[in-house]
Amino acid sequence: MKISTKGRYALRLMLDLALNNTGEPVSLKDIAKRQEISDKYLEQIISVLNKAKYVQSIRGAQGGYVLTKKPEEYTVGMILRLTEGSLAPVACVEEDYNCERMSDCTTVLVWKKINDAVNEVVDHITLADLRDYEMQKAGEYVI
Repeated sequence: MKISTKGRYALRLMLDLALNNTGEPVSLKDIAKRQEISDKYLEQIISVLNKAKYVQSIRGAQGGYVLTKKPEEYTVGMILRLTEGSLAPVACVEEDYNCERMSDCTTVLVWKKINDAVNEVVDHITLADLRDYEMQKAGEYVI
């Protein structure tokens, strides 16, 4: 499994919003500058996040984007699945996949273990966890 730039940048974008979660909208231009990502590429990503209601767009001169939920309510898995689709290493361990060889396939055990391990990690790390880690790295006090 390899996470594309779309998934990685979506996670960085959401983390930036969590770090700058003051109640005021954050401009995409500011996020692009801080994250060193093209604002054109971020526009494509924010569109996906906005459609899924992970962020809310605020229009106007002082507009930008805000998270629609608390950082604790977003997992890394939610964000990556939205932008990447399935995180399964092979199709046969995806939900609703029907493989005729499944009952005779010994290697499926490996794929299931990899899939379970990945899901365990991404589904138990929240934006709040990443925000707190970032603030600790920066030497800031975490409330």
